[in-house]
Amino acid sequence: MSRINKTKPVDLSSAKDIFVSAIRFAMSIEGPCFPFGDELRVSAQEQVDFMLGEDEDTSTVMADDEVKSIVRMGVYNIVHSFEMELSLLLLDNALEFEAADNRVMRKVSDLEWICNVLPKMNLMNNFVSDWAAISSKVLGIIEDKKLDHVMWGLKIKLIQVTSKVLEVVGYGTVILPALCRVQLLKNWFPYVRKMKPLLDSKAIEETGFPYKMDEDLCQSIEGAIVSLILTLPSNDQADILGDWINNGEVGYPDLTEAFEVWCYRTKSAKRRLVESLESHSE
Repeated sequence: MSRINKTKPVDLSSAKDIFVSAIRFAMSIEGPCFPFGDELRVSAQEQVDFMLGEDEDTSTVMADDEVKSIVRMGVYNIVHSFEMELSLLLLDNALEFEAADNRVMRKVSDLEWICNVLPKMNLMNNFVSDWAAISSKVLGIIEDKKLDHVMWGLKIKLIQVTSKVLEVVGYGTVILPALCRVQLLKNWFPYVRKMKPLLDSKAIEETGFPYKMDEDLCQSIEGAIVSLILTLPSNDQADILGDWINNGEVGYPDLTEAFEVWCYRTKSAKRRLVESLESHSE
């Protein structure tokens, strides 16, 4: 007689409690946990990574509205904490600058982490909306003259995080209103266009300069920007493409594809309009 092994039913309540607990520590929702601090936060982030990748019950847990609410709270907490630490950079004196840099980079590490885990939870839209909302302030700080020749690591990390945002918006994974998409592009496109040659020149001047936009990152950003431009209303496309052409340095990112598509669509629209007017006049 064959024997059937029965597995113990999964206790989803326990799985939920474990996941929520890990999320709270990973996103520092309760604040720093002394004396463990960063070690506990990083360990909790690794636990969340594992549960999202290996635990079959986590997908069921993630459907719970309470869990989603806690994750959204954590996303806001991480973005707000980063924004606060970044703001302090312009207030710290030279002696405190290194410590401030370290604090900001820890917050950026959290941003990178949520960019990796939120798509698995189908909650990337929360981070994208928050990032779009603070982009102007972030750029206002990072482009301050005080930071002109320092914090290259932070600058490249911000580009990498923004690349994730541009990708999900450009390819339609996250839907933003047209006005938000336009503002997102108008904020970050000039910065990326400025930083690419600047980082390249630094790499030439300084042997071993580590903060470069590698080929994968460049292609990712360029593709996302082209796709994002093509989702915009025609007039907004014309404004952005016009700025790109008038800049006089039609290099990176190369928007030739977007420009050609815009020209084709514009000509087709004009032709259809003329045909429509002619048909009505007959």
